[in-house]
Amino acid sequence: MSLKSTLFGPTSRYDASLPYTYVARVPAIEGDTELHNDYFADTICGLIEYLDTNDISPDDVEIFGLYQDREIPLDKQYCLDTDGCWLTRPQICRSLEEHYRDTLELQYKGHVEDGDCSYDDRERKGSGPY
Repeated sequence: MSLKSTLFGPTSRYDASLPYTYVARVPAIEGDTELHNDYFADTICGLIEYLDTNDISPDDVEIFGLYQDREIPLDKQYCLDTDGCWLTRPQICRSLEEHYRDTLELQYKGHVEDGDCSYDDRERKGSGPY
């Protein structure tokens, strides 16, 4: 990391068309939509990897891209394989890239688009629950 990115954070965080972080929400109590545990990562692949490593089932998760002024839900089907298990990197990136190319839905933008990941300057480490 350069001195500039150490002081100010990743350049991609200043791109308003990309989420500045991702959150996964998991009900703290089964059936209760109000109370939830949150898991965070600066990249969707980092978040999915963290959820998978911590044995958090896709069935219980809602995923959101957090922007400066809003949060947008992501359809987790693009983060799952045909068996309903979490995809791993780079398959998850390719899945999101293909969906973005087909739909142009902005919440899926930047994942290995044309060979370059817009999130290369970010940490992939997940954290939580909070």
